[in-house]
Amino acid sequence: MKEQELKDRTADAKSEEKQNKKEDKKNPAPPQEPFRFEEFDLPEPLMRAIDDLGFTHCTPIQGDILPAALAGKDASGRAQTGTGKTAAFLIAVISRLWDRPLDENRKKGTPRVLILAPTRELVMQINDEARQLARYCDMKILSIFGGMDYVKQQNQLRQEVIDIVVATPGRLLDFQRRGDISLRKVETVIIDEADRMLDMGFIPDVRKIIHSTPPKDRRQTLLFSATLTGEVMRLCAQWTKDPVTVEIEPEQVAVDTVDQVVYIVTLEEKFGLLYNLIEKQELEQVLIFCNRKDEVRRLTDTLSRYGINCEMISGDVDQKKRMSRLAAFKAGKIRVLVATDVAGRGIHIEGMKHVVNFTLPHDPEDYVHRIGRTGRAGSLGTAVSFADEGEAFYIPAIEDYLGRKLACIEPPEEWLVMPEAPPHKKRLAPNKPASGSGGNKAGSGRPGRRRRSS
Repeated sequence: MKEQELKDRTADAKSEEKQNKKEDKKNPAPPQEPFRFEEFDLPEPLMRAIDDLGFTHCTPIQGDILPAALAGKDASGRAQTGTGKTAAFLIAVISRLWDRPLDENRKKGTPRVLILAPTRELVMQINDEARQLARYCDMKILSIFGGMDYVKQQNQLRQEVIDIVVATPGRLLDFQRRGDISLRKVETVIIDEADRMLDMGFIPDVRKIIHSTPPKDRRQTLLFSATLTGEVMRLCAQWTKDPVTVEIEPEQVAVDTVDQVVYIVTLEEKFGLLYNLIEKQELEQVLIFCNRKDEVRRLTDTLSRYGINCEMISGDVDQKKRMSRLAAFKAGKIRVLVATDVAGRGIHIEGMKHVVNFTLPHDPEDYVHRIGRTGRAGSLGTAVSFADEGEAFYIPAIEDYLGRKLACIEPPEEWLVMPEAPPHKKRLAPNKPASGSGGNKAGSGRPGRRRRSS
C-alpha cells in the first residue's frame, strides 16, 4: 500500500472516530477495522517473523505510528508498555534498514539505529523483541547496560559491525568516551519512556548522546512517553522535526484487556487466599507484587515453605540473578515470581495471564503499570488484588484513575482456609503469624478470621 493511501486511511479512521462520538449511543457507527500488517508492504523476512509471533492486526498505536515511521518521518507517542509501541518502532526501523542496505564497508561500532531506554530491564525487553522480529533479516543487534560484563560488551563493539544498539544512557556514554562506539552514522534515534528518563535524572546524559548523532534534519527521531508533560513536550520539540503525535490513553490498557477483581480480606486472610487461589485454579506463571522489599522476601519464603515453586526479584537481588530468574520465569521453570515495582515497568513476559497485587499500591499509576504485565497487545489477562482494612482506602483513587468501578468482592470461605504445612517442613510456632500471611496459625486448618458485619 502506498504511503499516501495509508495516510489517507489513517486520517479517515480518526475523522470517523470523532464523528462516532457525536452519534447517538443507541445507534453507533461500526468501528474502523484495524490495519493488518500485510497492508504495509513490509519485507518478506520481517513478515515471516511477524507471522511467527502470531501478529495479524495492528494495535492502535501501531496503526497510527507505522505509516509515518516507515516513511522516515519523526513521531512522538504517549503510550505505556503493553500497547504494542515497542513492536511499532522496531518494525519500522527493521523495515527501513532492510529496504536501504549500505554498500560501503561500515566501520565496527558504528550503529545505524540507536534505542535509548532508562532501565536495564527495558533494554533487555527491547533487545529480545528486536531479535525476534529480525530473526530472518541478518541484522546485528547489541544491548548495552550496566551490571553486566563490561569487557564482553566492549569487545562486541570493537570487533563487530552493529546495526541496532539498545542502551541505557550511562553505559553508552562510557563506551563513547573511550571511543568504542561512534554515533555519527546513526539514521534513527528512538527514546523510550522519556518521562522516566526525566524522573531518573538521565536527561543531561541523553542530551549529550543526542548531540553526538547527526542533526535532527538528517536523522529520524521517535520519542515515546507514558505521560506527555510540559517538560517532555519541550524535549520533543528540541529533538524532533514536525513529528506525528499519537496518544493512547493509559487506562485503555487496563480496562479493555484485563479482567480485574479486588478481594476484600483481612490482613490475616491474605496468605491463605493467595495459596488457594494458585492451587485451586492450578495457576501457572503468576506474577505477584508487593510494595516493599521485606514483604517480597517474607512472602517468597512462606510460599516456598508451603511447597510452591517461586523466586523473587527486588532491589536486593543483583542484576545477574534478576536476569536469570526472569528468564526461568518466562521459560516456565518458575511457577511464581514475587516482585517489587522494580518489575512493574518494561518487563514483557509473553502470554502471562495472571498478576496478583498481594499489597495494593498507593499510587493509582503503579496499579496500572502492574496489571499491564498481563493483557498485553490485545491478549486477555486477569489481575487479582487483595485489599485489607487499610488498603481499601486506595481503591477510590484507582477507580478515579481508571474511570470505572472495580469489582470488589469477598472470596469464597473455603479459599480462606490455611493449608497444612508440608510434613517435611518445620512448622511455625503456635500463634506465630506465617511470614507474609498475617495472623493465621500454620497447620490449624482454619484462618484467624475477623467476623464481618452483615
